[in-house]
Amino acid sequence: MNPVPARAIVIGASAGGVQALLTILPALPADLPLPIMVVLHVPADRSNVLAPLFASKCALIVKEAEDKEPTRPGVVYFAPSDYHLLVEADGALALSSDEPVNYSRPSIDVLFESAADAYGAGLIGLVLTGANADGAAGLKAVADAGGLALVEDPTSAYARPMPEAALRACPAAQVMSLPRIEEFLKGLGQA
Repeated sequence: MNPVPARAIVIGASAGGVQALLTILPALPADLPLPIMVVLHVPADRSNVLAPLFASKCALIVKEAEDKEPTRPGVVYFAPSDYHLLVEADGALALSSDEPVNYSRPSIDVLFESAADAYGAGLIGLVLTGANADGAAGLKAVADAGGLALVEDPTSAYARPMPEAALRACPAAQVMSLPRIEEFLKGLGQA
C-alpha cells in the first residue's frame, strides 16, 4: 500500500454522501490517530447541520471547521456551508469564500489539493458518491503528492458520476465498497 505513515484523511462526497458517511464515520474508533477533513456539498442557504448530526452518532469528536484552527487526531472537521475548507502548510485549517469550484463551495478539489500540499505522501484521499466531477482533480493531486487515493466503488455508489470522474482522473486509485472503506479506515487505528 503506502509506505509513508498516514497523517490525515480527506473525504469528499455529494449526492448520497450523508448516507455513505453514516456508514463509515460512526464505525471509526475514538482513538483514531488522524484528523479527518470532510467536504459534503450542502446548499449555501441552509445552516450546516452536519456536525451535530454526526457528533451524535460517532465516537470521534465531530465539529464544523473554524478558520486558523489547528487539526487534532481523532477529530472530524466538516467544511461549513458556503466556505471552501483548506489545509495550510502547518496543518491548520483555513476557510475561504473564494469563487465556487466545479459549481461548489465548499469544493472537494480545493480541500484535497491544499491537503496534498500540506501532507504529501502522508495523506489519504477518499472520493465517495456524488453527481458531478468535484474531487477528481483533487484526488489526482493527492496521488501525485504520493498520498493514497481511494474511491467508492461506482457500481454500488448512490450516485456514480463523482467516483467515475475520480477514477478517470486517477486510474491508479483503489476502488472499495463502503464496508471495505470502513474496514480499511478502522485498521488505521490499529497500526
